[in-house]
Amino acid sequence: MAVTRTEPTELDVRRPFTRADAVAAGVPPTMLRGSRFRRIFRGVYISRETPVNPFVRTDAALALHPPTAFASHVSAARVYRLPVPTFPDEHVTVLAQEDRRKRPGVVNHVASSEPAVVTYRRLRVSAPLRMFVELASMLSLVDLVVVGDAMVKVFGIPAERLVRECAESTDRHAAAARRAASYVRDEVDSPMETRLRMLIVLAGLPEPEVNHKILDEYGNVVIRLDLSYPGLRLIIEYDGRQHAEDTAQWNRDLERRETFDDMEWRILVVTAEGIYREPERTLLRIRKALVNRGGTQVPRQLAEEWRPYFPGR
Repeated sequence: MAVTRTEPTELDVRRPFTRADAVAAGVPPTMLRGSRFRRIFRGVYISRETPVNPFVRTDAALALHPPTAFASHVSAARVYRLPVPTFPDEHVTVLAQEDRRKRPGVVNHVASSEPAVVTYRRLRVSAPLRMFVELASMLSLVDLVVVGDAMVKVFGIPAERLVRECAESTDRHAAAARRAASYVRDEVDSPMETRLRMLIVLAGLPEPEVNHKILDEYGNVVIRLDLSYPGLRLIIEYDGRQHAEDTAQWNRDLERRETFDDMEWRILVVTAEGIYREPERTLLRIRKALVNRGGTQVPRQLAEEWRPYFPGR
């Protein structure tokens, strides 16, 4: 009787593959325990020459599941290269309970409705707006606003559309997503700018304008201000430590500040230490500057809502 032989399938060991993939490709299971490969999750391997980064770990988690599964929550955010805090597990959403694959380091979710999924960097992931609502189950208010500000910049999604989509969501975490979306703004340049703005707003101080543009006599944009109160000619500027180590940048900053002096604008500079270590001192400096510049909507005392998110050290 003739015996039909199955030809081995080609295996790309530079991407995560399962034990079953290896067997189908003719790779002996004993070889997987050798020096050529490393294990990412139980039953998922990759060439030892390939560095394992968050993207590779997400790819590995998906390799365990049926093709209809997709990366979600913080795993989707990492695929999109959005700024999220570090979490140890990969999150994969499946369409049915029987598609779940229990592994240490992998968290499964089951979609409760027809999911919005896209292919991004060759992986199936939650669509950005769906992912934002998913993240509301994991992130704090401030961290979620950081993601939202980054989303509208990376994907060109207007902040008002994010608000609208969250308002229409029936997800059980939609209320938290709606609240965070209400603070998301267009044209934000960095996560630290978002954190500084949220520190100010949660303390009950007037919200600074984002990315205010100063025009020349011909209507051309000559200067963009990250955070400012144009009516008071007050700039709240986040200054990263790296500028102090870059002489050319430092000189440009000095010239820029001289320009603002000539225009009678006040610049109040805030560093990372002023956000993470001494947030209350930063808020008092900003409040004093607002009062000194003639602000009329400045509260006598700071609200307390900022404290859980900016505890200081």
